[in-house]
Amino acid sequence: MISLVRRTTALCLLGAALTACGTTGTEVAPRPAPSAPAPSPSASRTPTPTLAPGPAGLTPVFEHGPRTGGTKGGKLVALTFDADMTADQGPRAASGERFDNPGLISALRELKVPATVFMTGRWAEEYPDEARSIGRDPRFEIANHSYSHYAYTDDCYGLPTVSADRMRSDLERAYTAFEKAGVPHPMPYFRFPGGCYDKAALEELSATGVTAVQWDVVSGDAFATDADAVTRQVLDGVRPGSVVVMHCTRSAAPVTEEVVRAVVPQLRRQGYRFAKVSELIGAANGHA
Repeated sequence: MISLVRRTTALCLLGAALTACGTTGTEVAPRPAPSAPAPSPSASRTPTPTLAPGPAGLTPVFEHGPRTGGTKGGKLVALTFDADMTADQGPRAASGERFDNPGLISALRELKVPATVFMTGRWAEEYPDEARSIGRDPRFEIANHSYSHYAYTDDCYGLPTVSADRMRSDLERAYTAFEKAGVPHPMPYFRFPGGCYDKAALEELSATGVTAVQWDVVSGDAFATDADAVTRQVLDGVRPGSVVVMHCTRSAAPVTEEVVRAVVPQLRRQGYRFAKVSELIGAANGHA
């Protein structure tokens, strides 16, 4: 049995906040099925690195790249950002709450840092112009964080849950939202809401062909107000091949831009080179 990913206080707070204010505790009703199937997430102009299926064909899970530090181009680290928005948070956005973070994206561009954004379909619907801008920027890649940000297991930080027979459609609905927003080539990578998964979830998603992407460094940026503390946590945790999880939501992670501006130059001085998740997976395949 695959155990649940370790849970952190920061993500617990994030999950609780995301389910507050208007959450009913039941899954949002899906839209009518489109007349044509959603485009395959792996469809792109060039081959995209993915992991081979796990035992018995289970969805593979990626947590970090090679630890050797001998990867071509130096030590690699991937900064990843979860663009979270649950299916039922429209009223909060309408009242002025900001689930985006344009300043963070501008900082990444200014610092010339490639990054992977794990985006919910609901976020793409709320901010289609931003989703399209990120998706068309070759410095970034957009990956799937579900449509609803509802959990794929029970007991996941208080998040409402998606039933097993709706998991695949929830994931595919996010890709449909990306297509409608004008995102040209979303990646065949999936991050479970809250990072929570089990064998049953891996079985349900196996037919989609995605690689599940977790992390090995928790930034602690969720609802943090002390940017220096978050910066120290990231710097203390990073090793060659690390995947760092952060957030791209102003209301839930207000100091992330400041953290990025502090972390990037320090890691570069330590000999790290920033990479997208696809590059780390490609490097891992090369070390298989």
